[in-house]
Amino acid sequence: MKRLFLYLLPLTTYFLLASCQAEGEYSTWPCRFNYDNSLHLDPTLASAMNIDSRGVFCKIWESSMGGLTLHFQSNQGGDATHQQVTEIERQSNYILGINNGIIVGFQTMNTSPNGGFVAYDVQCPNCVRRENNTINPKFPVSMSTSGIATCGKCGKKYDLNNGGIIQNGEEGDVGLQKYLASTTGPNGFLSVGTKR
Repeated sequence: MKRLFLYLLPLTTYFLLASCQAEGEYSTWPCRFNYDNSLHLDPTLASAMNIDSRGVFCKIWESSMGGLTLHFQSNQGGDATHQQVTEIERQSNYILGINNGIIVGFQTMNTSPNGGFVAYDVQCPNCVRRENNTINPKFPVSMSTSGIATCGKCGKKYDLNNGGIIQNGEEGDVGLQKYLASTTGPNGFLSVGTKR
């Protein structure tokens, strides 16, 4: 019995640590975005929701120019804006991460359970933490065509194709904040939110 215990102890410890790591993988920062692309058929967003277009990412943010407007920007060069026209859209009360911005797409490294579809916060988490500014942080990352997101303030680089891991960090730095995300396809439904 003692021998069996000594054999099972390392395995049990490993699985407990692995489950703790999976729990901490997603941000607890409030995020809520549900969008039906079958209503707008936006090609910029659709390209990031296409499993056959791995490495294409779309930044999403909201503004109030001329009414509530959603903006979509692709790391491959596409841009689009859509006014929220349906009653459901107007009442949505989107929460787009730490400061009005998320990035969605299929990563080339298929490491998530939903085929590699991911959602990241657009703010550099290391600048947010270092500046101790979660009220109104202004540290957005920009996206390159190769799937690297770079912070304009600190220059940290994050790999969108590999879980948002940091490429040039220092000790204690973290990768991009991730949210739960799912899609039903290019002209289908997108859902991004915080794990509860």
